[in-house]
Amino acid sequence: MSSPALLYIDQTQFIEDVRALAALLRSGDWQPDFIVGIGRGGLVPAVFLSHATGIALLSVDHSSKVPTFGDELLAKLADKTKDGIRLLIVDDINDSGKTLRYLRQEFLKTGGVAAHLRVAVLIDNIRSIETVDYRARTIDRNEEPRWFVFPWEAMAEREDMLVDAAVKHHTPN
Repeated sequence: MSSPALLYIDQTQFIEDVRALAALLRSGDWQPDFIVGIGRGGLVPAVFLSHATGIALLSVDHSSKVPTFGDELLAKLADKTKDGIRLLIVDDINDSGKTLRYLRQEFLKTGGVAAHLRVAVLIDNIRSIETVDYRARTIDRNEEPRWFVFPWEAMAEREDMLVDAAVKHHTPN
């Protein structure tokens, strides 16, 4: 199994993508009460989006795989939506859709109000099993097979990124 080529997203492109999401939020008729960054990849975009919009930030650590930790936070957030609190989940990319599917299922399983939850990503793959409400850019994985490396991920060793890309890129939906 070969690793996909890496495509480094520079800071300028990242900022443009965040500004695009902020503009979409400002122009719409739905405003979240909180931005929720999904750890690990969605944390940095969520912080930037929070600053760009002035909307308060919360976070859920999904990537650590610590049993029940992220799920407990999702349940607390789901409970808040029963009181009308609106949440915008932010992640870096909707690639396969597995992360977003899991988050939505957990959110609904614990009684979250679907109408009070929306999702935003920097990059949205049209081949994903899940859809998002806001996106800065759209790709088609059939045409763009390279593995995106966001500015914060570029801190990792190249070999570690290649291993991570190979595992995630070749994992079936």
